[in-house]
Amino acid sequence: MPDLAEQAAVKYFAGWRAKDFETVRSVLADEVTFHGPLAQLEGADACVDGLRKMSEIVTDIEIRKRFVDGEDVLTWFNLHTSVAPPIPTANWSTVRDGRIVAIRVAFDPRPLFGPSE
Repeated sequence: MPDLAEQAAVKYFAGWRAKDFETVRSVLADEVTFHGPLAQLEGADACVDGLRKMSEIVTDIEIRKRFVDGEDVLTWFNLHTSVAPPIPTANWSTVRDGRIVAIRVAFDPRPLFGPSE
């Protein structure tokens, strides 16, 4: 099972990085949930729409490390954007039957909003 889980995570990030949202959608279960600092989403189409919007400012996704534990995959990466310095980010995906069913993301979103006054 770890092989399927890791393959799903690799495909998800490759699709997102390439802005290939059909590939991203193909690895998401219809009932996938997403919980992160900028959004709480339900359903694959909502998740793809969220990534599509986020991709307007994403310039690169630099994978630093990936850990697999059964159906769970933790991907640690630097999120490069056009509006802020690289942001260290953790993505915890749960995969069942080769599809991602849950995504939990943690990062400090403050740099995305510009300097605080």
